[in-house]
Amino acid sequence: MSNPSNQLDIELIKKRAVSGVVTFTLRTLFIQIFTFIAVFVLTIILDESTYGIYIFVSALINIFVYFSDVGLAAALIQKREELSQKDLATTFTIQQAIVLTLVSIGLIFSSKIASFYNLDSQGLLLIRVLIFSLLLSSLKTIPSILLERKLSFTRLVIPQVTENIVFYSTAVVLAISGFGIASFTWAVLARGVIGLSIIYVLSPWMPSIAFNRLIAKKLTLFGVPFQLNSIIALLKDDLLIVFLSKILTFAQVGYIGWSQKFAFLPLRFFMDSVNKVTFPAYSRLQEHKQELGKAIEKSLFFVTYLVYPSVFGIAAIAPKLIEVIPKYQKWEQALPLLYLFVINSIFSAISTTFTNALFATGRPKIVLNLMIFWTTATWILTYPLVLKFGFIGVGIASAIVATTSLVTIYFVKKEISVSVSRNIFGPLLVSVIMFIIVRAIQSTYVQNIFGLIITVAIGATVYIIVSFAIFKKHLIEDARIILTSFFSKS
Repeated sequence: MSNPSNQLDIELIKKRAVSGVVTFTLRTLFIQIFTFIAVFVLTIILDESTYGIYIFVSALINIFVYFSDVGLAAALIQKREELSQKDLATTFTIQQAIVLTLVSIGLIFSSKIASFYNLDSQGLLLIRVLIFSLLLSSLKTIPSILLERKLSFTRLVIPQVTENIVFYSTAVVLAISGFGIASFTWAVLARGVIGLSIIYVLSPWMPSIAFNRLIAKKLTLFGVPFQLNSIIALLKDDLLIVFLSKILTFAQVGYIGWSQKFAFLPLRFFMDSVNKVTFPAYSRLQEHKQELGKAIEKSLFFVTYLVYPSVFGIAAIAPKLIEVIPKYQKWEQALPLLYLFVINSIFSAISTTFTNALFATGRPKIVLNLMIFWTTATWILTYPLVLKFGFIGVGIASAIVATTSLVTIYFVKKEISVSVSRNIFGPLLVSVIMFIIVRAIQSTYVQNIFGLIITVAIGATVYIIVSFAIFKKHLIEDARIILTSFFSKS
């Protein structure tokens, strides 16, 4: 067993995990609202095709992102022992070698890619800038790992918040000024430079080049299966968008991007905040199965309690939002897609918590096999459904495949005792009640944006009151843990 002086004790891990989740959620509350408003403004100003081009190029560059890391970052976070300078330098060296190779290849073939998809010079420039931003992003890896290993989430969130503010502020200002797709180009460049600068101020680390064969082998034994899951997820999501961009119009790709953006918004806010904290926390608790089981239950309830009312609320108000917002009727065709992606969000709120637990406990191969199945099913279903139903077929395939993701529960429960149903069905039931009330109110009384805001407030109030009545004890217990984690000394 490792020296206790080199390890965080269980109570400290639990306290930092709880406070980390809350810190991430509260500190990103502003940025999530800011991001939502910015995206909303962009989807008003930009036409469907321009927005679709950005969605396509972003998906294309994500392919490079996935191949730029062989999972070494996750391996370092998951590693039980303290990290050495050789661990960090070896990881940095391998990653930079991969990134420089990919950036070079991407820049060489960027013109041909733009020509194949009939993009103009502005589209080509966006591709090249996004490829270059991959290099800037890779340089942030080691400082970020050091913060995550220390569970120092308060600092970790600062560059993320700043990057979002810089990106969306730049994009919105330039879009309003008529820059079109170039708005995203300059926004990407500004985000990359500023984010890199901030992370090195918060987590100083002197980059060094070194290679240790034994360390590389140990890290890749975990990292490669972990990253293969991400690469397969790439095939399921981003590569699919790249493929669809050739057989659908950019306007239809814009519909897909718009509906995914808003249907998955609660996942990006609440679920990502929780998972960012729980992966290193689960990793540190992996030898303590009882404590780990309780931590998974807390995470599951926290995610579903916040995600479910959000996605049901978005589905409830979307038609009226399109009706009352000027220049927003262009997105009406995407509403069926939005509802289908909401189904995906409902299942993802559950399954992602469990895949996160599988990764943290050193079982990435299980998730790898599941990802292979989900990816294969997505591609097999999507193409014929698109041929039959048009771009709506993408959402149908997504909803069908999402229902199979609950199998992750089985694999976690084989090793860890976790109560699932009582942490899911309560929030789901109350969210459905809220959805029915909101739809009833807005269909009868709402005529403008002010009325819609009042309706949203009523829906939120209903959810809070009803949920408190159903699981009062659970909420009070969690509130006590949160308050204790903030006001007690570490």
